[in-house]
Amino acid sequence: MPEECRNIYKNARRAAGFTQEAAAEQLGLSVESIRAYETGQRVPPNDVVEQMVICYNAQRLAYQHLHETNALMSRVVPALEQRSVLEAAVRIYNRMARFQREHGVERLMAIAEDGQIDQGERQEFEAIMEDIRDIVKSGLELEVFCGKEEP
Repeated sequence: MPEECRNIYKNARRAAGFTQEAAAEQLGLSVESIRAYETGQRVPPNDVVEQMVICYNAQRLAYQHLHETNALMSRVVPALEQRSVLEAAVRIYNRMARFQREHGVERLMAIAEDGQIDQGERQEFEAIMEDIRDIVKSGLELEVFCGKEEP
C-alpha cells in the first residue's frame, strides 16, 4: 500500500484542508514534527493526537492512532470497518433485534442471579458476550465513522 494511503496523520490533516505549516501553527508544533509524524519517523504522543483530532475535526484519527500504537487497545476494542450511516444503523438494529428475540437479557440475568458464572453456564455466557460485543462493535462503527465530529 502506498505511503500516501497509510499515513493516518497526513490523511487527517489533508482531509481537514491544512498544509503542514498551517497544522503546525494550529497545533503549536514545528513543521519538522508534523513531517516526522507523517513520514513515520516518529509516532506522535497521545496528547498531540488528541490536539490533531480536535484541530482536524477527525474523531476517526483517535481510534486509528490508538489501534495502531497500543497493543492493549487492539486486544480490547475490536477492529472496526468503515460503514455508511445506513449500513451501521441497520447492523445495530438487526443485532439488537436478534438479541431481544433470543432473550439475551433474560438469559444473562438468569446466569448472573447467583453472582457467579459456573461451569455449566460458561458456554452460554460466552455466547451472550459475543452477541454484546457485536452490538458494541456496530455502535462504535456508527460513532467513529458516522458520528458528529467534535468542533
